[in-house]
Amino acid sequence: MTSLELKIPPLALVPLFGLLMWLAHRVTPDLGIPLSWRAYNSVLMGLIGFAAALAGVVSFRRARTTVDPRVPHHSSALVANGIYRYSRNPMYLGFLSWLLAWGLYLDNAAAILLALAFVPYMNRFQIIPEERALQQRFGEPYTQYCQRVRRWL
Repeated sequence: MTSLELKIPPLALVPLFGLLMWLAHRVTPDLGIPLSWRAYNSVLMGLIGFAAALAGVVSFRRARTTVDPRVPHHSSALVANGIYRYSRNPMYLGFLSWLLAWGLYLDNAAAILLALAFVPYMNRFQIIPEERALQQRFGEPYTQYCQRVRRWL
């Protein structure tokens, strides 16, 4: 299964998971949360996700390193400041927040479970391969960073 490692850009996975969530919503019962509550919380969670992802991109741009997750070996700097003090993967955390916001809006347990399936997929096919490459590239400073900061949150 290593053929999927670092192949599909995570940002491309978000609409794919979103479509699967919508399909799950169409074929399974609703949760029954009132629309006003769902809409408010969906927007709030989506905005938080957008802010986390944007903060990650800004930190990478400031460090003048690649944001392309398919080529972590091209990283020119270990970014451990800004939002990266709290999460090693704030962009992916932002994407997960978007998917959870969509699942909340759809009002569907199956859709929310599909959003949560994004985590093990990303861990296996994106984050672990990235971590291997970054460990090779940055060595002990990266090891220390991983000991200080959690993978997701």
